[in-house]
Amino acid sequence: MALRHAVLAALLDEELSGYQVTKAFAAGVANFWHALPQQVYAELAKLEKEGLVAGREVVQEGRPNKRVFRVTGEGLAELESFASAAAKPSFLREDLLVQVQAADHLDAGVLIERLTERYAFAEAKAALFEEQLHRMRGGLDEADFLLRGASRVGPYLTCRRGRDFERANRDWCREVMEVLRARGAEGRGGA
Repeated sequence: MALRHAVLAALLDEELSGYQVTKAFAAGVANFWHALPQQVYAELAKLEKEGLVAGREVVQEGRPNKRVFRVTGEGLAELESFASAAAKPSFLREDLLVQVQAADHLDAGVLIERLTERYAFAEAKAALFEEQLHRMRGGLDEADFLLRGASRVGPYLTCRRGRDFERANRDWCREVMEVLRARGAEGRGGA
């Protein structure tokens, strides 16, 4: 996937300014695609030059004017072409996994500290996703929303994937910490 497809997907529902697109990334898209604000702005300029988005200036009183963008028919065709191609599997590249890989040769206490930090981060992020999912559903339970919800289901499903990913990270950190603690206790008690 290229950044262009993530930006096009973020613009599907409404016209957004570059600032609003970066906020949309932070709120939802960031669980599957990370981009810095300057990357988003540069991509919007490229997409506009290629005719995949159309921009227009909005005059604002007391503030600088802003540009808002919307997906064009060509942009939607680009997304359809992207969606029809086989998805490439993603690969996990993470420092913490390298650290755990080397656990037998590292200070377990320091590694448990890193795992505790990641656990807390994953727990907090999963909770944020859960709040976002709750807002997206309105008053509906998940099953009703998925079948009959008035809003688009795609953003909900990707947000749910983000929540489940963070829950899996949290659970894995907990399990690894338990193993390291048990091995440490066994090593001290078994000597």
